[in-house]
Amino acid sequence: MKHFKFDWFMKGMVVAVLLASLWPEPGAHGGWLHPDLLNKIGVALIFFLNGLGLSFAALRQGTAQWRVHLLVQGITFGLFPILGLGILFVTQGWMKPDLQLGFFYLCALPSTVSSSVALTAVAKGNVPVAVFNATLSSLLGVVLTPLWLGLVIGHSGAEFPVGEVMLDLCLWLLLPLAVGQLSRPLLGAWAHRHKKRLALVDRITILVLVYTSFADSVAQGVWSHYGIAAVLEAAVGSALVFCAVIYALNALCRAIGIAEPERYAAVFCGSKKTLASGVPMAQLIFGANPALGLILLPIMIYHPFQLAVGGVLAQKWAKERERAESEAAKVVAQG
Repeated sequence: MKHFKFDWFMKGMVVAVLLASLWPEPGAHGGWLHPDLLNKIGVALIFFLNGLGLSFAALRQGTAQWRVHLLVQGITFGLFPILGLGILFVTQGWMKPDLQLGFFYLCALPSTVSSSVALTAVAKGNVPVAVFNATLSSLLGVVLTPLWLGLVIGHSGAEFPVGEVMLDLCLWLLLPLAVGQLSRPLLGAWAHRHKKRLALVDRITILVLVYTSFADSVAQGVWSHYGIAAVLEAAVGSALVFCAVIYALNALCRAIGIAEPERYAAVFCGSKKTLASGVPMAQLIFGANPALGLILLPIMIYHPFQLAVGGVLAQKWAKERERAESEAAKVVAQG
């Protein structure tokens, strides 16, 4: 994992959770940080920066591989939510409802952009295909994630104001994303020059949202009821979900004859779930829910797990590609 500079961000998440545990008052509901307003401003900033960095020119390069696109989006917004429904059914009666909701939220989220593309590049896969699918997934997730949640929560008998949630998402997520994209002609070159600094701002903002999410849960006494058992359940469940999806993606790619470079892109895009968009979306979708920290627990565990396993796979597949290219070159030289 030396190719990916996520270590400080992982440590930052741990620090944010510990800080929320020890000093929750500023970030809890009614605290002096005013989390209700701070969270929405943070969400808007994150998606403005995403829009500013979104290149549709790069996106167009990967449009031709329609079988890969259908497979990745079908896994992301089809198989994953079905697995989430299975978790809801299997764990009924013994897993806490808020953690169940967290697992389904994990399964309903879109893919990542940066890590999917980075891992595909390291594995010597088809990077334009990865860019296309990761970006398309992020855009589709703005609509499909809350719709899936509305379907499941509404079916359970709980109230889920889909219209209100969609309005909030449009105002604080889609609008800043569009403004960022429209700003590219003016600010695109500047954003490219300061890419690392803007990425730092993006990550720090996410850590602030993680802090406020867990601070309210601590202040409301959620963790005193669940404790370490919830963490273990989230860890085991996240690992099982990831392994099931990786196996399904590899099997389906081979079954329909997708070539290796596109298979690598499909596996990395189709198995990833976004923490960067997941935390701010949760702030908008679940609002002041005191159990928000518990709801976010599965994606916070899934995130480092997918990077660790993905890094191992990327290195393995890169070496396989290098050997294959070397052998092909020898055959050509001998011929």
